Amino acid sequence: MALMIYKQRQGRYVRSLTGVGLGLVDLALCYVVYQKLATYLPGSAYTPYLVYAIPAVVFAALGVVAFFYMNTPRAGDFLIATESEMKKVSWSSRAELIGSTAVVIGTVFSLALFIFMADYIFAGGMSDGWTIPFTTVRIPGLGLW
Repeated sequence: MALMIYKQRQGRYVRSLTGVGLGLVDLALCYVVYQKLATYLPGSAYTPYLVYAIPAVVFAALGVVAFFYMNTPRAGDFLIATESEMKKVSWSSRAELIGSTAVVIGTVFSLALFIFMADYIFAGGMSDGWTIPFTTVRIPGLGLW
């Protein structure tokens, strides 16, 4: 296995960003390993070395695995095709983006206000002793009343 990049002149941006993403996931995993080791390893002269060495080895091993996986023909072709498809996308203009965002935020706030008011009305009514007419119906065997 050589350290060759599969079709190295194609799909640079997607491969780079995928590598950064995998590196961040790898780093988060190594931090979890570090925390677990620091918590569960008994205190000895080798503990500080193990607490730092094991996550470093895990980080390096996962980095090598990610590099070789991203350079397999199947994954490489997928990333190259992803970048070429992203170049074909018709992106919205800034004005369209701002308008659509305003509509979404307005809709979310309106819906939140409606749900809040409905909850406030029903919660107040229930605490004041309002009853729903069919709540006096007893259904045998359900054990609800």
